[in-house]
Amino acid sequence: MDLKGKKIVLGLSGGVACYKAAELCRALAREGATVHVVMTEAASHFITAVTMQALSGNPVFTDQWDARVANNMAHIDLTRGADAVLIAPCSADFMRKLAHGVCDDLLSTLCLARPHLVPLLIAPAMNVEMWQNLATQRNAKQLRADGVRILGPAAGEQACGEVGLGRMLEPLDLLDELVASFQLKVLAGKRVLITAGPTFEAIDPVRGITNLSSGKMGYAIARAAREAGADVQLVSGPTALATPHGVRRTNVQSAQQMHDAVMAQLKGQHVFIGVAAVADWRVVNASDQKMKKQDGAIPTLEFAQNADILADVAATTSISGWPYCVGFAAESENLLDYGATKREKKGIPLLVGNIGHHTFGQDDNEIILFDESGHTVLPRADKLTLARQLISEIAKRLEQRSLLK
Repeated sequence: MDLKGKKIVLGLSGGVACYKAAELCRALAREGATVHVVMTEAASHFITAVTMQALSGNPVFTDQWDARVANNMAHIDLTRGADAVLIAPCSADFMRKLAHGVCDDLLSTLCLARPHLVPLLIAPAMNVEMWQNLATQRNAKQLRADGVRILGPAAGEQACGEVGLGRMLEPLDLLDELVASFQLKVLAGKRVLITAGPTFEAIDPVRGITNLSSGKMGYAIARAAREAGADVQLVSGPTALATPHGVRRTNVQSAQQMHDAVMAQLKGQHVFIGVAAVADWRVVNASDQKMKKQDGAIPTLEFAQNADILADVAATTSISGWPYCVGFAAESENLLDYGATKREKKGIPLLVGNIGHHTFGQDDNEIILFDESGHTVLPRADKLTLARQLISEIAKRLEQRSLLK
């Protein structure tokens, strides 16, 4: 649970997106956070304090003069010991209050009175014209300058029937953003290109050769890199996974398509992480039509070797020095021998090894890092935990590389 032990003050200002705050509150609690809900009078027109109390498991505060607080200073007490204040939804009017230091109700006052080390995050929710209005944009600019983190808004259909920017981010996206806010930004300013998932080599229009890779590790690494502050581009083979929030994704099927997508996006990248389980061979005599059974005759398939994506990326590194290359090796046996040999053969500084049939489709894993100094085992853990550890290791190596230059 990423938020275990965290105290989160969840503020609701007026807007129909208050219905999303109910699911957000539940998600925060499910991740281990202690949630204290504060609602404006306007928010109470869209959702009740009873609902938010039931979901948070704590009393809900709406009144600046709430006598339930012994010293009658809820605007002080609620943020003492808090790890973050998240306003979701945050209306245009509430953005104005924050930008200009207005404190005329409990929520706006506690935001102004919070300790400076307690981060303030807001999730705007309003009509597209309200969001684009110059006054709102001036307020948003001022809030960013004041260190307030603005999450979203998203674009799409709005409750009023209009379409455009202004929708509040979805609850799980806001959860990811909040979790990310607690991660060290060890890759801030870096651009990272990642491959993930299997590839699919067609035999005919309905059949093909693939593997058991689920893409979970690659997607976890993409999320972890983005949490660490990187600009992340993901090139993915066929998977059923949702794109990590804030990550750009290019979908491909075959190894050749993945190779082309990687090489097209390689320029300017600081790190390349080849996690995808790329097919070594493709069918060169694939049929344009579905192959039919013909009196028990067995079709003959002819194969050709696919381009080696990691080797081709590494070749560009030898010329420009970038990107820093990280490869993955899924072996069925003798991982320590094969991993070290493969790293040297590929000519890359870091290779991550695992036992393929122990990780494909699983939610946890154990990985071994191979570099010029030997190998390091990262013990079995869930894949997101391992991904964060890997990103930390990559960041350390980038820092060492900078110091050596």
